[in-house]
Amino acid sequence: MADFEPYTSALVKSPEKTVIQGGFSGDTDYQHTLTIGMLAPLFLEWARYEMRRAPSTVQRYGEALHWVIRDIGDQPVTGLHMGHLLTLRRTMETRGCREARIAAILHALRAFLKFCHDVVRVPTLSYREIRVPRIPRRDVVYLTREEVQRYVDAIIAPDTLWEGVPITQLRFRALVEVLLGTGARISEVLSLNRNDIHWDRKEAKIIGKGNKERLLFFTDRALVWLERYLSRRWDDEEALFVTQGELPHRLRQRDRIKDTFALYRRRAGIIKPVSPHILRHTMATTLLFNGCPIGHIKEILGHERLDTTCRYYLGLDRRAARAAHGQFLTYE
Repeated sequence: MADFEPYTSALVKSPEKTVIQGGFSGDTDYQHTLTIGMLAPLFLEWARYEMRRAPSTVQRYGEALHWVIRDIGDQPVTGLHMGHLLTLRRTMETRGCREARIAAILHALRAFLKFCHDVVRVPTLSYREIRVPRIPRRDVVYLTREEVQRYVDAIIAPDTLWEGVPITQLRFRALVEVLLGTGARISEVLSLNRNDIHWDRKEAKIIGKGNKERLLFFTDRALVWLERYLSRRWDDEEALFVTQGELPHRLRQRDRIKDTFALYRRRAGIIKPVSPHILRHTMATTLLFNGCPIGHIKEILGHERLDTTCRYYLGLDRRAARAAHGQFLTYE
């Protein structure tokens, strides 16, 4: 995994010495000078190295605190009150933020206030006062088999020689096949190195969500496209997926990947959205519809709890539900 650099912005600034580094005297008067922006970098370091949060999670925390400062100002932590919280929520809703975005920002603020209270010992608004909105459950979006085939054919058509297509196009086809073949999160796939893959066992060991180690299992088709992509690489970078150019580096989620998914969705004539996470749903629903036990799907996806897998996928196979209704429901 690449070195982590805590997310900061022009709104987030570090004091010369933090309270943990002994930069403040025993006098508590200093507490009233500590603002959100001053403590944010220390909070991000604590989240990453003490709480062992994933770099992507820590980055989202930093981005969320950036929003908080932008909307209510860089307030002294000891002066935060319910009025600030109401202003923040009103501003986000006025801006048109969706429930998931509001929940993510409030989750980050809760974690920050808990850090201020429990670690830095700064009296502030209780994190228990922050109510995170429930995110309405929506239907899981996934691609049908026919849509999957249309999508991958839009990237490289069956009658096109893969040796002759631009390497960026070949890279994207390999990336899509790996996502479909493993059910991994995009962050997990992009963190892979070449030598992480055990080609004979068709698996790779990764550090997944929650800093937990797990195995990814590859399909033969995914490995074929990976081999094709790697055979066209000329660089010595260890990363499995890299950018193109004179100085290749590990491909990141911010490297216009979202735009590329949308581009081929339009070319394939697919109406529903297509993203790395929807390909993860596609893999899981395909397993389910083919009769795979839900417990195995949980392990393949890397869910910590079985109820997470059940919440997403049980009940999706309406064909099986209809058959079960006819088979098991009788009053005689």
